[in-house]
Amino acid sequence: MRPASAKARARLAEAQPDATTMIGKTLGPYKVVAKLGEGGMGEVYRARDTRLNRDVAIKTLPEMFAQDPERLARFEREAQVLASLNHPHIAALYGIEDSGAVRGLVMELVEGQTLADVIGAASRQARPSHGLPLEEALRIARQIAEALAAAHEHGLVHRDLKPANVKLRPDGAVKVLDFGLAKPLGSDNPAGDLSNSPTLPAGDTRAGMILGTAAYMSPEQARGRPVDRRTDVWAFGCVLYEMLTGRRAFEGDEVTDVLARIIEREPDMNALPPSTPVAIRRLLRRCLEKDRGRRLADLGSACIEIDDALAGPDANEGPATTPRAPAGPWLRVIPVTLAVAAIGFTAGWMLRRDPLLTAPRAMRFTIIPPPSAPLFADSIGSELAIAPDGRHVVYVGIPGSTPQLYVRSFDRLESRALVGTAGARQPFFAPDGESVGFWAPGDGELRKVSLSGGPVVTICRAPSGNFYGASW
Repeated sequence: MRPASAKARARLAEAQPDATTMIGKTLGPYKVVAKLGEGGMGEVYRARDTRLNRDVAIKTLPEMFAQDPERLARFEREAQVLASLNHPHIAALYGIEDSGAVRGLVMELVEGQTLADVIGAASRQARPSHGLPLEEALRIARQIAEALAAAHEHGLVHRDLKPANVKLRPDGAVKVLDFGLAKPLGSDNPAGDLSNSPTLPAGDTRAGMILGTAAYMSPEQARGRPVDRRTDVWAFGCVLYEMLTGRRAFEGDEVTDVLARIIEREPDMNALPPSTPVAIRRLLRRCLEKDRGRRLADLGSACIEIDDALAGPDANEGPATTPRAPAGPWLRVIPVTLAVAAIGFTAGWMLRRDPLLTAPRAMRFTIIPPPSAPLFADSIGSELAIAPDGRHVVYVGIPGSTPQLYVRSFDRLESRALVGTAGARQPFFAPDGESVGFWAPGDGELRKVSLSGGPVVTICRAPSGNFYGASW
């Protein structure tokens, strides 16, 4: 192939406006004043709306790209996608301008830093995890999940979620940008060759941008297979992981290295800060399931998990406080050592009865309840239960004046509250160890709840008077 002639290079330069030729130009009523950035789909400028006296962002598509029907279709699809979304955490579309030489999307100008800049600044600080503070990361993640859930409800997939496409306004609000790769749900068009992706243009030498996008691709995208909303769920998991750790979930020196790790390896969950709540660790694992059938199906559920983590005792990063002992003889606080002795005795008894074990074994461990929820005082033998498989223990704690159920997995150090169990007494496990029943004396009912979360179910009315649990 011979080098392009000087005339050919001149025609190319004329066809594709650069930053110096666009600045100072007008596009309809908008006067371009500065360049903000660029990507595979076009360049982004700050412009002044001379009619409404406000600043806007204009994303342009050069004329040489407008001659490509596929790129033009993507550009027009972005306009339709953004026009259909009206959400506080998604950058709004004001209109489309076409000067003949340049087409442009006129969008809300979002002031502030990108999430990529914020994570980068945090990683340069002397923080143990090099990520964002837990509460800040969860607050940002909550808004991202809410924006994507709204897009999914409109039948749209973003397909290019990454920290560079998230802006943090000075007032703390989060805006998700760049739906240029969005595709209607249910479309028969697959993700296609990566080289045809607008963010991974063929022949592009900007390795940083290519690596930055590849790091958030789902396994199905990496294989060129059709995508759905679970593709955004995967990218959301990658972004949340990066906020908490300060590093990408999947890294490599080359694009092929990154994609290979996405397909073959698991992210290092040990890199998460020790203060990361159990619910958030579980959420990350569900978001980053390589099998789409096992992946979290709905980011609305992620919002609920994050809300619970922010409100629950194991999301509390503040200093421990000594709670007041509730009034009444049946609510007095007992020493932790008594609980340890009772649980150790019960666990050892269960293990000795297991015929699959070749020899009896003793199990010894310590349960440290959350500082805000000491152990229940009365009848320790009936206020805790050990799962039949020996993997969990459920006990009654006192986060104030009302008892509540807490669950502790033996492979974790933290306990977490079971939502909806306020007032619970005498817990008991289902044979499969996945659900726990309890007595609600205030309402006179027997109820059950799944350890993985979900609604509390009433089993039946319970007899009045003293009541000491049940068997399944």
